[in-house]
Amino acid sequence: MAEILPIRLYGDPILKKKALPVQDFSGIPRLAENMLETMFEARGVGLAAPQVGISQRLFVAAEYLDDEGEEEGPEADLKTRVKSLYVMVNPVITYRAGQQSITEGCLSLPGLYAEGAQRDLQVRVEYQNEKGEQKVLEAEGYLAVVMQHEIDHLDGILFFQRMSFADKQKFLEEHREDLAEFQRQAKAFLREEAARLGQAR
Repeated sequence: MAEILPIRLYGDPILKKKALPVQDFSGIPRLAENMLETMFEARGVGLAAPQVGISQRLFVAAEYLDDEGEEEGPEADLKTRVKSLYVMVNPVITYRAGQQSITEGCLSLPGLYAEGAQRDLQVRVEYQNEKGEQKVLEAEGYLAVVMQHEIDHLDGILFFQRMSFADKQKFLEEHREDLAEFQRQAKAFLREEAARLGQAR
C-alpha cells in the first residue's frame, strides 16, 4: 500500500537545492507510487522529489480530464478524473516555444496562488520513466506549465521566482505572514526529524 509522505514547506532548505541525477532506479517505482498517492491526497497536479525531502531529479504529475485537479472534493473523485499520469526521472527541456502567463500555486506554499509567472507555451521534455527507459513528451498550455513548474523544483526554483521583480515583491509582501508561518512550520518539522533520527540511532 502506498505511503503518504510529508510535504516540505517553503523555508525548508531542500527546496532551494539543485537535486542530483537519479542513477539507481531500484527504488524509483516505489517512491513514485508514494509520491503519486501524496499528490492525490494534497489535491495537486504535480509533486517533485525535493518536496518530499528527497534531493533527486524526479517528479510525478497528473493530467486531469477537466484540468481542475486542485478543486475541493473527495480524493476518489480526483483519481477518477485522471487522464494521464507521468513519472519523469532526470527530465530535460530540449525545446521551448511561445509564452504564457497563468495563475500558479504550489503544494509547498499551500493555499497561495499568484498570476504573472512567465512560462513557455510549448515544451519538449526528454526524460526516463521509473524503469530508466528513455521517453519524450511534447506538452503545451497548462500541461507545459506543470512540466516547467516541477522541473524548476529540481533546480531549487519556486514559481514566484519566475515573476517580474515588481510582481514578485507584491506577492512576497501580500503573503508575508503566510510565508513566515510556512517557515516556522518548516523549521519545526526539521527539528522533529532531527530528534527522531537521533533517537533511532
